[in-house]
Parts: sequence; C-alpha cells; structure tokens
Amino acid sequence: MKIAAAQLTCVPADIPANVRRLAALAGQAREQGAELLVLPELALTGYELGALSEDPGLLVDANDQRLDALRSSGIAIVVNAAVANGVPGARPAIGTFVYGPDGELITRYLKQHLYEQERSLFAPGDRDGRFELGGVRFALAICYDSHFADLSARAAADGCQVYLASALYGTGDGVEQRATVYPRMAEDTGLFVALANHVGPSGPWTGCGRAAIWAPGGELLAEADDRTPMLVTAEVGRSGVSTR
Repeated sequence: MKIAAAQLTCVPADIPANVRRLAALAGQAREQGAELLVLPELALTGYELGALSEDPGLLVDANDQRLDALRSSGIAIVVNAAVANGVPGARPAIGTFVYGPDGELITRYLKQHLYEQERSLFAPGDRDGRFELGGVRFALAICYDSHFADLSARAAADGCQVYLASALYGTGDGVEQRATVYPRMAEDTGLFVALANHVGPSGPWTGCGRAAIWAPGGELLAEADDRTPMLVTAEVGRSGVSTR
C-alpha cells in the first residue's frame, strides 16, 4: 500500500480555509497513487491554543459538516483536530479521526500524552489507536505521544505494521527531536513510521517541515524539505518497501 505524509502551513483558527488546503493535499496524494494520507497535529486550526480556548466553534466532532471535503477525497485520511468531548463541562481533547476512502469513520484516537501548555486546556485519552486498511494494521499517535517508547512498543506487540504520527515539531530543539525519535522508533520496533508535520508559522512555533516515512530498521524512504507545503509517499506493508 502506498501512503502519504503531509506538511502544510495552516491559516490560524480558520477551519474552512484549512479544509480547502487539506483537501488539495488529499487530491495530490490520490493522484500519486496513495491510498491513505496522514496530516499534522491540529491541522484544522494550526496550533492556536488561545483561539481554541476561547472559541468553542473551533472544536469538531466526527460528523462535522465542515469536514465533508475531506471525507469525499476518495482516499483514507487521518486528520487531527481539537475534538469536542460531548459531555457538558468536560474539557476537549486533541483527537485524530480516520476516515475510509468512502468517507465513513473508521476510528478515532485521543492524544494520551499532553505537552506542557496543553494540559490546562485538554483532557488526555486513555486508549491506543488502531485500525486496518487494505490488509495493513496501523497505529495512531499524536506528537508528544511518540516520546514514550511504550506506546510504539505496544503497537508492534499488537501486530501493527505502520505507525502514523500527526505532529508539530518546530525549529530549534524540535529539529533534533524529530530527527532522533522517529528513525530510532523504526529501528527499535520494526515498524514503518510516517510523520506529518507543520512547516512555517503555527501558533507560537515555526514548524520545521521534514515530513517523512521510515522503513523498519530506520531507513529513510522519503522526506520533505523544510520550507514547502507538500507531501511525501512510500509503499508500506509486509512485502518490502519502495518509494515513488
């Protein structure tokens, strides 16, 4: 199966504008033969925690009509957003929705390991994310989750073949973290690892780009640059690897 990992620059706190950008990337991924596209953390709004804390209209659920263009993209799509809890008074979460090529919800996953400033705004998830597509078993993670080795170890032990990470790594320390955590994970767990990232401004950060896909053992299969909204693709699965 060919998958794609994206990087983009979000329009701050503007879901319709970002959906248009994401749908365009999904179209590109489909044209390149990808069957699945993974998108960065908080791809619908950018990392705009101030706006997310003040405007409940920026929270989404799986059936939000603003996501229709993504659900109709014709490929499976992994999209991350600030997610409404559905319980009055409860804090929202940082969540990933996985839609199949037919637009139906396959699963959702809530970020388990919240990073510093996220803890005052969001509630953590309490279970791992898994799904199967085209005979391939996938694990889901969101940025800081990937700094906890037990999460990827459980994915490997549970028979997953591909680890999909929606993230925001910025310039500065984030460059080294991104370049260390993910190839090491692929080496240690034997998983394919796909990372989607921001490039350019996103809240207080400047995304460092370099969306990438690694093979089991840590070989880099495909990598984006550090400045351009784009996607990278690679074949993943049981029977060897190749890039296009």
